[in-house]
Amino acid sequence: MLMLFSPPLLAEAEVTRIPLNNGTVTIEITPDIGGRVLSASLVDKPNFLHVGAAVESDPNPSVTPESNNIAYFGHETWVGPQSQWWVHQLLNPQRAAAKAVWPPDPFLILAKNTVQGKNAQQIILQSPNSPVSGVVMQKTFSLVEDKPNQIRLDVTAQNIRDSKIAWDIWFNTRVPHTTNVYVPVASMSDVRVEHFTDATYGPLEHNFSDGFFALENFSPSTHQGRKGKVFIQPAQGWMAAFHDQQLLIIQFALQPKSAIHPEQGQIELYQEFLAASPEEGLLELEVHAPYRSLKPRETMSATEVWTILPYNNVQTPAAQRAFLRELVTKSSVLAPL
Repeated sequence: MLMLFSPPLLAEAEVTRIPLNNGTVTIEITPDIGGRVLSASLVDKPNFLHVGAAVESDPNPSVTPESNNIAYFGHETWVGPQSQWWVHQLLNPQRAAAKAVWPPDPFLILAKNTVQGKNAQQIILQSPNSPVSGVVMQKTFSLVEDKPNQIRLDVTAQNIRDSKIAWDIWFNTRVPHTTNVYVPVASMSDVRVEHFTDATYGPLEHNFSDGFFALENFSPSTHQGRKGKVFIQPAQGWMAAFHDQQLLIIQFALQPKSAIHPEQGQIELYQEFLAASPEEGLLELEVHAPYRSLKPRETMSATEVWTILPYNNVQTPAAQRAFLRELVTKSSVLAPL
């Protein structure tokens, strides 16, 4: 009797991972799934970033105007403001009519990027042209010469349409929700907190002292979790995050409030977690560049510089604030961009 056997199903190809390592810090970038950072840390330390299981389970997403977000996380780049994501396109009229604020542009967050340049110090990626946002993005990730603890992220967005468009460049870095984040602010009048509360999620806990706004991760909650967003006009061009005996400082060019779209903040923090599933919780460290109008083929650019330092001191807010106050006095570490 003739036996017919079906060949085994081939596993989906894994995402491409391109590492940069200078012996002090290491970073891993993929040109796939939107061209994003999957890992960043001191060498031989845990990944500072929060990355979703979908990186392994769904490495080849379809990219259409109907595509939804996939929880890859890591670090990616959007355009802002969020309220306009779908109103300047005709490919998905339902989202345009609803003025949808989710998902982000699939052509920027899901599509494969092309590698335009690569060496031991730098990787350059380019997104496809987006028919949703009307931009093409070039992203450069670089180890910083003579500053072994630093990584530089440069993004340029170009208007590909024959008419004017207006956006900002929006950096979004995901870390575990237990990360302790501090932002220098002049007063709480520069901070707007939105609590997304219901029967499950309680309000965000936060405090302001010594010139730093911080989310409070040490206080207990009577709810199953927390969810909310914070919009901040910072006093200086940086924020700091502590996790796994590492300190990540994200620096950027400080902008006047008038340069940032009024719906956004130059810094935004989004925290969401359930105590029953702590591994799925996340904190987003977001930075907006100036909101700009671009003529056809005109470009705009923005930069973040990441500094990753060891932190082996006591894991308390008081100790972390003291460590930051000491760093502020060292202009070589927190010099303005």
